[in-house]
Amino acid sequence: MKKFISEFKEFIMRGNVLDMAVGVIIATAFGKITTSLVNDLFMPFISWLFGTRDMSALNLIARPEIVENGEVVQEAIVIGFGSFLAVVIDFILIAFVVFLLLKFFNKARDMTKKKEEEVKEEAPAAPTTEELLGEILEELKRRPPHGDSREDVK
Repeated sequence: MKKFISEFKEFIMRGNVLDMAVGVIIATAFGKITTSLVNDLFMPFISWLFGTRDMSALNLIARPEIVENGEVVQEAIVIGFGSFLAVVIDFILIAFVVFLLLKFFNKARDMTKKKEEEVKEEAPAAPTTEELLGEILEELKRRPPHGDSREDVK
């Protein structure tokens, strides 16, 4: 049991699990924002266009309910396209915002890559091993010849 608990702790404390948890929390908050945007800003305008106060009231009655003696004998069949329209607009808004975010991040990544390439182009290339050996050889050729005595070597 102790091993199981320690494995669970290790799993939970991994970076990708924590990143995923943060992503889920942010996505939930983002969903609430877009739902409010749709329900509180867009739907009243669409409701006004359709001439109703509440978007969920936009229904198509396929079969009206039948009431006899104050009791419902047959339930109405209602197609609630107002609620469906709200969900579709919500989806389109979320997809559009995600598209804009991805476009922004891709542009930022491209700009970063471009700057890195410019820095690489501006920096002088490090000499290769062959170039360094050639420079050493040239330097040795320029020096005056030394005698064979051991004192000169010291």
